[in-house]
Amino acid sequence: MAGHSKWANIKHRKGRQDAKRGKLFAKLIRAIEAAARTGGGDPAGNPTLATAIQKAKDASVPKDNIERAVARGSGDLDGVDYEEFYYEGYAPGGVALYVHILTDNRNRAASDVRSAFNKNNGSLGEPGSVGYLFEQKGYILAEGDEETVMIAALDAGAEDITESGDQWEVISSAGDLTAVREALESSGVEIAQAEVSQIASISVPVDASTAPQVLRLVDALEDLDDVQGVFANFDIPDEVLAEVS
Repeated sequence: MAGHSKWANIKHRKGRQDAKRGKLFAKLIRAIEAAARTGGGDPAGNPTLATAIQKAKDASVPKDNIERAVARGSGDLDGVDYEEFYYEGYAPGGVALYVHILTDNRNRAASDVRSAFNKNNGSLGEPGSVGYLFEQKGYILAEGDEETVMIAALDAGAEDITESGDQWEVISSAGDLTAVREALESSGVEIAQAEVSQIASISVPVDASTAPQVLRLVDALEDLDDVQGVFANFDIPDEVLAEVS
């Protein structure tokens, strides 16, 4: 269901993002600024901003950087106007890709995304070609015993909980993400990942020979400055994901 989220977590745990720390910080700061501009600078009344700030804190973005991003977004400091939208397309094996864009230059974003698809055996689709397969949800990857995770998450409003190896995938509405996360943390559950995600309604099985091609395209897209995230509906066995990583 959330195969791409598991892939992102594997990369994080193995340190594959270390060399790209500056780029990651820039994307997180951009997300905070855009969220504050859209919904105001108070995270208590702006769940999108609250989630963006928490994600930045999880990545160890300095507090001053976060505060300046909020100030720029809310108009207290000069900032940049960003456009937010999605590109849609396919990876090898018929895997649907839903690419979240946050940019101050639509032409640059279009050129870079198209190039990444073309160079990695993908195909950029028309608007609406895959978007209907995805729904915005809160996504948490948690580590803890089953009973503790189940009770804390469900009491806080989680919609679905699925075992994923030695972890638990917890799905909620996007608006309940913060409440579910806080409930899990208060119960002593370790949070490996928490974000507003686009969850696919159907998945596409991917074999060991196709998986590296799919993941290369996902990584190429995520490396782009204007891409905030890439959501995919691949179903790759855990052992294949671990081997590819």
